[in-house]
Amino acid sequence: MVERILIVTNIKRFPLSWKSTHGDSGNSIIANSTSEFLEHRSEPGAIFVVNCDPSLSFQLAIALWFQNAPQLVSVDLVLRRSYDLRSAIALRGKRLLLRRFNHHIHYFRDLEAYGRVYGITAERSSFVPFKANLEFEEELPADGNGTYVLCFGQSLRDFDTFFDAMEKLGYPGAIPEPDFALLRKHGSKFTRSLSKIPRNVRLLADDKSNEAQKRILRNARLVVLPILKTSMAASGIATSLNSMLAGKCVIGTEGPGMSDIFRTEMLLVPPEDPEALARVIRRSWEDDELRQRTAEAGQRLARSLGGEPELYQRIIDAVVAFLTSRKGNYVLRSS
Repeated sequence: MVERILIVTNIKRFPLSWKSTHGDSGNSIIANSTSEFLEHRSEPGAIFVVNCDPSLSFQLAIALWFQNAPQLVSVDLVLRRSYDLRSAIALRGKRLLLRRFNHHIHYFRDLEAYGRVYGITAERSSFVPFKANLEFEEELPADGNGTYVLCFGQSLRDFDTFFDAMEKLGYPGAIPEPDFALLRKHGSKFTRSLSKIPRNVRLLADDKSNEAQKRILRNARLVVLPILKTSMAASGIATSLNSMLAGKCVIGTEGPGMSDIFRTEMLLVPPEDPEALARVIRRSWEDDELRQRTAEAGQRLARSLGGEPELYQRIIDAVVAFLTSRKGNYVLRSS
């Protein structure tokens, strides 16, 4: 038994000393590479918490495969489906390495695909709500009085379906100037050349800064997040919460990270269905009451989730809850 918890993590601004909501306390060390993590593998009470980095996660699983300690916990481990033969072979290795992880913390609830493809089941997981990444200088009203239908984000975005939907409508639309290399990296679908996008969709200057994101969101009437049906995780959840915090009505895609998280805070459509997307855009553009009600519900939720300190507290509580469930392996110290 050990008398403390030492969280070793790559979360850059994670608190170096902390207390769970139930009074258990501990310390943290920031590690940015496999070697830095391994420097602490013999520390009493150490637990490795790896945030949003599949490569680092697999490297640590290999390095610690034949060792009993420390335990491994992933946070926001974003994985994708495999379709070609090479990826299918790699999948077997990934499934094997993921067995080395003792627990997974997710920002979404629907683990059906994760369990089936990677063996990450609800029994080995816990859910914590994410938070908005942007901070606005003022509290924006949830008014929906912007000038365009905005398709926003990069990860597994289905721009093709958005374009097909907008061609059926007369409303003004907009997208940020696309970085095609970045879109390919994040698995998005954008097969049209810029000369072939609908005439009612314009390009917005975007240097990827927070200020550019806030400007783009402020001027939107609706925010549309079309996600590809291949998504298995919470693609678009940060953009959803940023848009909600800005007071915008959000139209999302049914699937993990949206229909399992949001209720009245978002309007949902089936993936890769331009006709359904066009219908919901039309309804929410024309129906002021629906747009206002949805935007207000989303903004209340986004505000309630707080920022980094609140998110880190939720992660700490999830780690402590997992360790408590290990039936005596840890003695949690209270201050």
